[in-house]
Amino acid sequence: MKEEKEGSVRTRFAPSPTGYLHIGGARTALFNYLFSRHCGGKFILRIEDTDRERSTEESTSGIFEGLRWLGLEWDEGPYFQSERKEIYHQHLEILKEKGMLYQCYCTAEELEERRSKALSEGKKPKYDGRCKDMKTPPAGRPYVLRFKTPDTGFTTIHDLIKKEVVFDNSELDDLILMRSDGYPTYNFAVVVDDITMGITHIIRGDDHLNNTPRQSLLYEAFGFTPPKFAHVPLILGQDKARLSKRHGATSVLAYRDMGYLPQAMVNFLARIGWSFGDQEIFSLEELIEKFSLENVGKSAGVFNEEKLIWLNSHYIKNESDAALADLLTPFLEKRGFFSTNRDGLVKITACLKERSKTLVEMAEASEYFFSPPGEFVPDAAKKFLTKEMEKIFSDMINQIKPMTSFQKNEIEILFKKIQDVNNIKLVKLAQAVRVALTGKAVSPGIYEVMEILGSEEVAARLQKAINYIESSNER
Repeated sequence: MKEEKEGSVRTRFAPSPTGYLHIGGARTALFNYLFSRHCGGKFILRIEDTDRERSTEESTSGIFEGLRWLGLEWDEGPYFQSERKEIYHQHLEILKEKGMLYQCYCTAEELEERRSKALSEGKKPKYDGRCKDMKTPPAGRPYVLRFKTPDTGFTTIHDLIKKEVVFDNSELDDLILMRSDGYPTYNFAVVVDDITMGITHIIRGDDHLNNTPRQSLLYEAFGFTPPKFAHVPLILGQDKARLSKRHGATSVLAYRDMGYLPQAMVNFLARIGWSFGDQEIFSLEELIEKFSLENVGKSAGVFNEEKLIWLNSHYIKNESDAALADLLTPFLEKRGFFSTNRDGLVKITACLKERSKTLVEMAEASEYFFSPPGEFVPDAAKKFLTKEMEKIFSDMINQIKPMTSFQKNEIEILFKKIQDVNNIKLVKLAQAVRVALTGKAVSPGIYEVMEILGSEEVAARLQKAINYIESSNER
């Protein structure tokens, strides 16, 4: 595909606010965003809320929140179809004047009955056009407006991903454009919107491919050249079935709440069905620079959560300690921990980031920094909180009290003194202190942990461990 003229590209993301922003929708938004940014064009947000019964403000807000979390800021909009009824009726008049519409009085029950009959006879369940040439319409009966679809010839879609796709017009229905309540249908509204908003490229899931010939005929009826279409293969689960709730969370914001970073999710979504050589890690800026529709695959992409976790741990490790502290804060607060010590929080993220896959995991791993362990892991306590350590912990408390500085280098000197006096190996001492301070046998470096806790808290927890040893020996 040749390069588009700089600034001429206009793409759109047009979700229906009938639920959360799901993974597939987010990838569609991302591809539209990347393509428009790569070409120096505009990315438009349109909310397709003509389904009045299912559309909700909560879903609309969730879509905005999800896009902003991913960093996909739109250039125009949001436009709402529910606020554009006048525009749709104006375009209906154009088609009426061209003789391309007719009133259909068939009820939903009648249509369903005919549909079932056609299926039972092995026929295509399309509308039979019986109202097209009606001479005497029934008085007072509600009607819809249908488009006179050509019943001969073919409609060819030149898709930027799927290449040439040909549809037999005789297989297409006379599309309903306006419902009896005066609201436009999806296929009509999107065509009018795309014409009036100057959309040049429509990048969407290939589950919309069957709508495309109908929409293409409508563009032509209005005398417009259709936008360029690019139908992206769907996202599948590991079992190669269409992605659904049984494969895990499908809401973008659910992944935010599980502690994933937006840059990890953007990188992950971009790589489902698109590639650039063997490169796996991309910043948003790199994606904008390198993105093209030529590198979008023709086969479905697979949602691999292990790869998402790997990407997330990569971005956590490479995030600045200060930024990570800000990101971690709401996850700590959710667990009831509120820190006023900004420097301490930055140090906590610095020592936990190497071993954390998500912010939830990091928050969970950091609990002992905010609250003494309620209990010790039994196996660790049995192995390391021994009678021998009672005296050593007491010795350590006595040496900590007069210390005026409690930094890593001073703590290391303290450990050396304790080792020499008590003839104990570093690994044994460090493990015992680790269990005493954190309740478990695994943590970041013990010097870092002690520095973050501070001398008073370390002394208090060592004393608690001494009390535990004493009570254990009395049993």
